[in-house]
Amino acid sequence: MGRGPSIEARKNATDAKRGKIFTKIIREIGVAARAGGGDPANNPRLRVAIDKGLAANMSKDVVERAIKKATGELEGVEYEEIRYEGYAPGGVAVIVDCLTDNKVRTVADVRHAFGKFGGNLGTDGSVAFMFKKLGVLSFAPGADEEKITEAAIEAGADDVVVYPDDGSIDVLSAPDAFEVVKATMEGAGLRPDIAEITMRADNDIAVAGETAEQVAKLLAWLEDLDDVQNVYSNADLSDAYA
Repeated sequence: MGRGPSIEARKNATDAKRGKIFTKIIREIGVAARAGGGDPANNPRLRVAIDKGLAANMSKDVVERAIKKATGELEGVEYEEIRYEGYAPGGVAVIVDCLTDNKVRTVADVRHAFGKFGGNLGTDGSVAFMFKKLGVLSFAPGADEEKITEAAIEAGADDVVVYPDDGSIDVLSAPDAFEVVKATMEGAGLRPDIAEITMRADNDIAVAGETAEQVAKLLAWLEDLDDVQNVYSNADLSDAYA
């Protein structure tokens, strides 16, 4: 019987994954600070990025260093925001948001990923119209539905979605209202497991079998690219290997 990976190997893999998450958050903090200033009190996008970093156990020193690099107090790299759009197998729409210091490298990596798993890169706007930008506060199964719903209405949220399969709950808001809704919910003692501004598709496409396998591999490959910040799709993979 073969042995699994050693404790050291598993730790190294975990550390590498954690390092990649940190790199993506640091880039987001930098771009937000450069665009809207280094004061999170006056820069909502920076506040969201800092919260994400702290939630991932990033130290305040690392956060402050990223802000100082972005605002010119320390020497740093300047990153550019780029969005790519395309289709995965089965007609699944995919949006790839990147922060890069080398557009040629990034588009080559993204194009290679789509081609490798049977998809194709599209033109600007080819799939974005299928998605909406919104704030999402996600609560794990077992959360108090009644209390969350009351607080969400009070906070000015747009919708509360309860998922019947596991009882998890999402509170949805307009991006501009996200900060207020999040603060109000937390003030009521309701701290979400995940809080983010994201893109969600108007309608999902169910894929199964080999197609679903290719879609899942493509999305995972894209998410693992250094220059990629976020990957959004309208794939419903609940029947992935049916």
